[in-house]
Amino acid sequence: MAASFPETAISTERLLLRPLEVGDAPALAELMADEPVHAWTDFPQPFTEDLAVRWATALAPAHRAEGHGIRFTVTEHLTQRVVGLVELRHTDWRLRATEVCYVTAPWARGEGYAGEAVLGVAQWLFEDRGFQRLEMRTAAGNTAAQQVAQKVGCISEGVLRSAWIVRGNEALTAAAPTGESRSDLILWSLLPEDMEEVPQLPDPRAGRYVLRD
Repeated sequence: MAASFPETAISTERLLLRPLEVGDAPALAELMADEPVHAWTDFPQPFTEDLAVRWATALAPAHRAEGHGIRFTVTEHLTQRVVGLVELRHTDWRLRATEVCYVTAPWARGEGYAGEAVLGVAQWLFEDRGFQRLEMRTAAGNTAAQQVAQKVGCISEGVLRSAWIVRGNEALTAAAPTGESRSDLILWSLLPEDMEEVPQLPDPRAGRYVLRD
């Protein structure tokens, strides 16, 4: 049987990262329809409410159980609104390494939620799950994602040339009239020792709990 993450929820100062639920479907479909999410990520498009329900009931549980990673809906403690989605993917259990990707709702941008969610996941991975490496890949033109990587303490390791497809308005140029263009990717990494240089979340273990193993 493949190694896998337990079904877990992670609590930070302002956010709860929890398993996807059927009730998240409208918010997730609206989030995935946002132009920057469409342009910079590889999440399926169109991302309908029916697909969001399939993610919650079948695809996300299979992603976790088969050892590929884990998906979290991110919500505000104060309002319970869906802030975004965080996914761990391409998990290597021998190396204890995985890749994080995330999206944030338009109304929640600029509040530091993306960095808080990524830091919460990183602390859980390093402290509770014994992981040794967290990776992030950002498209060369996605400066907002690059700023998040820098703020959480990631180290840039180089450029993966022509390794990504940018979709939508960001790609609409004379050279790419079809709405897709190739892009370089910047590869970032975060190791446990890098966390010492980043301000920690208040009492990082407080409020963290495992729902089911």
